[in-house]
Amino acid sequence: MEPVDPALEDIEVELFVRALRQRHGYDFSQYAPASLKRRVRQLARAHGTGTISALTGRLLHEPEFVFEVLEGLSVPVSDMFRDPPVFRALRDRVLPVLASWPYIDIWQAGCANGQEVWSLAILLEEAGLYERCRIHATDFNAAALARAREGIYPAREAQAWSRNYLEAGGRHSLSDYYSARYEFIKLDPRLRRNVSFANHNLVTDKVFCEAQLVLCRNVLIYFSNPLQERVLALFRDSLARGGFLCLGQRESLDFAPSAADFSTVDADLRLYRRNALPPTDHAH
Repeated sequence: MEPVDPALEDIEVELFVRALRQRHGYDFSQYAPASLKRRVRQLARAHGTGTISALTGRLLHEPEFVFEVLEGLSVPVSDMFRDPPVFRALRDRVLPVLASWPYIDIWQAGCANGQEVWSLAILLEEAGLYERCRIHATDFNAAALARAREGIYPAREAQAWSRNYLEAGGRHSLSDYYSARYEFIKLDPRLRRNVSFANHNLVTDKVFCEAQLVLCRNVLIYFSNPLQERVLALFRDSLARGGFLCLGQRESLDFAPSAADFSTVDADLRLYRRNALPPTDHAH
């Protein structure tokens, strides 16, 4: 790509973001500008479009192209036991309720590179519930799903993740669940025995299971309001009555129409419960 006038490039990026939002419903307008510009530039280079404007043209006129764009823009960043108080609340307040179901389905939507999926498996193992659980781990990013399935991560993360695990109420040592080799840790493949990894797009795909718990953390922040409402309705329709929804800490159910179908378990931790019938019964 030839050198571009920075002011012109800013306009191109702005038009690209508008096209992505208005044509496909993905809102990257709150994304860190320098990071976004770098990624959009990389996309234009990778797809040989020459300019960001030409990339925008493809985004508008080739419906399937959006998936390649999203794969380039998505930042599948997470940690094991990320936000430990959330995992402690799941351990102490949610799993004891889920234990009353004979069989437990959990949907981890937008699972990225899988750290939270493996964390969840450890949580369920320690609660003695894993044998009657199925975790459905989904993402639209095929490369991230492949990494999630492998369960191999840089060893430099292990110390911070071990702290998270203990803060989340871990009963052993996190190192009991992985083997370390060279610069990497590999999580115990047995933890994967009740996990199914699958491609699922929250924008276009439908309900595929009835779940007792849906986790989708730090995904909705990239969606426009109408798209957030559609996805929250999808989560509601996927949840059994009395099932739980866990969102990211910068996300909220409060302003969505489907909020009427939920009670708040913990507002700070963005933990909600789908109301049981009759609607007046808001058991926590």
